[in-house]
Amino acid sequence: MIEKKESNFNRRGFIGAVTAAGAGVLLTRCSKTYPKLTFVDKAPDGPILKAGLVGCGGRGTGAAQDFLKAGPNLQITALADVFGDRVQDTRKILQEKANQKIADDHCFIGFDGCKKLIDSGVDIVILATPPHFRAEHFEAAVDAKKHVFMEKPVAVDPVGCRSVMASGEKAKSFNLSVATGTQRRHQREYIETYNRVATGAIGKITSVRIYWNQSQLWYKERKKEWSDMEAMIRDWVNWRWLSGDHIVEQHVHNLDVAHWFLGETPEKAVGMGGRARRVTGDQFDFFAIDYTMANGVHIASMCRQVDGCINNVSEYVVGTEGSTNCKDTIFDKEGKVVWQYQEAGKEPGKSAFNPYEQEHVDLVTAIRTNQPINEASNVAKSTLMAVMDRIAAYTGQEVTWSQMMESSLKLGPKEYALGPVDIKAEIPVPGSAKKSKEDE
Repeated sequence: MIEKKESNFNRRGFIGAVTAAGAGVLLTRCSKTYPKLTFVDKAPDGPILKAGLVGCGGRGTGAAQDFLKAGPNLQITALADVFGDRVQDTRKILQEKANQKIADDHCFIGFDGCKKLIDSGVDIVILATPPHFRAEHFEAAVDAKKHVFMEKPVAVDPVGCRSVMASGEKAKSFNLSVATGTQRRHQREYIETYNRVATGAIGKITSVRIYWNQSQLWYKERKKEWSDMEAMIRDWVNWRWLSGDHIVEQHVHNLDVAHWFLGETPEKAVGMGGRARRVTGDQFDFFAIDYTMANGVHIASMCRQVDGCINNVSEYVVGTEGSTNCKDTIFDKEGKVVWQYQEAGKEPGKSAFNPYEQEHVDLVTAIRTNQPINEASNVAKSTLMAVMDRIAAYTGQEVTWSQMMESSLKLGPKEYALGPVDIKAEIPVPGSAKKSKEDE
């Protein structure tokens, strides 16, 4: 089953903005005209909106601060995390940097912290735990009729991705707004570029290349006093059941751009990967994937987290009439620049607007203008693309989208408690050790 193509130009997909951002363009050779886009710099005023943060790590703490900058009358009133030290660290940062004083009885510790936070009187729930917990937390927030901001990715397995899709549909029925941490869809350079590509600037898309190659991320070596569960969660970015592997946790950004610009999900994928440098966890260090779309277009996908190698974080889309870096520039068939994004008073390709803050500006604007946005389906499908990649590389087999939509795979332990966990660091080995007759 292939996802139905998105319309070429959907203004609601651009957040239904209400004030002009003053963006200009640098044109060298371009005769086409394109729909005019407007953006919101700050969310409008309104009654106080109270938000609670679930997951007090670095990204969660950053998301809480970005939310507070989105507009007037915004508060963080509750915090939740499995670990008390994380809650207190975030509490201190928010008080010192944002003048947010969070009461003792609104600081929740343990695996049931999300439920307690949802019941504490918040209007918005910010979900920033390790991705394994996202689907369950999102479902609970929607059932309680709370608006949601959730970080990417939104799951680590097919069951979780489909759960997010279902909860997203329920959120629509409740008139709730859901924004996600796929910030390129809120980044003005990307939106302006997509606007032109969707309106025919490069003709019919023929191929896509996406990359996230960088140095090793952080890791936590286990301390003697930590249980299995604590050690894994504190080192979550290196464990498959918690992060989905880095092709899911990080490369999802590039995959989301491919999904966005193509307007559909792939039919099938084959790939490869391996582990060479990682020192904790059970993940690969690198992946290379070839996707096939229903119309025969291919996406070439590559990601790596290894020190001392060449780095590249980018997306490229090629069409019959030109190409684009997706971010801020369009080229003709000879590779000459025909358009580049430019804001008034800024260098070409540079923006004065932080996309991490823009995510929250768009969310709060949607809530206060009663024009709901809902990004759950898009990010769930982009996440499932990444899960599909991972499975293809781990097994060495061709994996189809229809298999992912039917798969019962669910990662993680059966119970959540700070004790032993029956998950060992076993690295996947694709293929078979047996030689074929042709090799003998």
